[in-house]
Amino acid sequence: MKMYQVDAFSQKLFKGNPAAVIILEEWLDESVMQNIAMENNLAETAFVKRLDTTNFEIRWFTPAAEVDFCGHATLASASILFQLDLDLQQIIFHVGKLGEFIVHQAIDGKIHMNFPIRRAERIDNYPELLREGLTKPFKAVYLSPQAYIVEYESVQDVLDEQPDFAKLKVLGNLRTAITASNRDVAITASADHEHVDCVSRYFAPAMGIDEDPVTGSIHTGIVPIWADRFNKQELVAYQASKRGGTLYCKILDDERMEVAGYARLYMIAEINIAN
Repeated sequence: MKMYQVDAFSQKLFKGNPAAVIILEEWLDESVMQNIAMENNLAETAFVKRLDTTNFEIRWFTPAAEVDFCGHATLASASILFQLDLDLQQIIFHVGKLGEFIVHQAIDGKIHMNFPIRRAERIDNYPELLREGLTKPFKAVYLSPQAYIVEYESVQDVLDEQPDFAKLKVLGNLRTAITASNRDVAITASADHEHVDCVSRYFAPAMGIDEDPVTGSIHTGIVPIWADRFNKQELVAYQASKRGGTLYCKILDDERMEVAGYARLYMIAEINIAN
């Protein structure tokens, strides 16, 4: 069985977020898919089932569990499908709980993904463990279907944060994102773009990932916050992990947005799971 490993949300190898991609004609047993993801030990392994030339089902597994939504592994999967079929103009991913993701590739290779917005609402009551698990002061807390999104005072605080993963892990399936608007020009030297509107990091210890390198899904909650704040529809976001990655985002309407980025193929491998 062929497997591809792709660095997503980067034009450079060894940056962005690595994801494994396996294209199937029929689903494997769920326990087998989970074991493959555990063996890969990447943030996500994507399994893509072909329906026809343009329609595919997609599922994502961390080393610990299946997740409802993964942006970087969707980008990685689309990049492989476009490489395997040069005539392919558009991909429609059918996602169990979130409907359809419509994906196309620009001439320059950037892949544009149409996602549902998962809007975050500001909350005043949040677990004390969230405050204890983060070391920097913060201005506000938002809650999306995926995570607590914590607004920090400055980009430098986002960069310097050293969270207590044991405490954040107790929050369970609700993960933790931290973000700030970019007033620090130094961050742009680490990004693939001349200007960055917002910076974030993302922690998911309960899912087997202390810090995710670049997370497309959480930006469907983060970017609408800053889009409203800045009164602009198009933003460039940078996720400031050690690997780092750039996301080109556009609000389409009240319900949908686009998250775009580049991807680089790192490895093609053969998996042997025969008894």
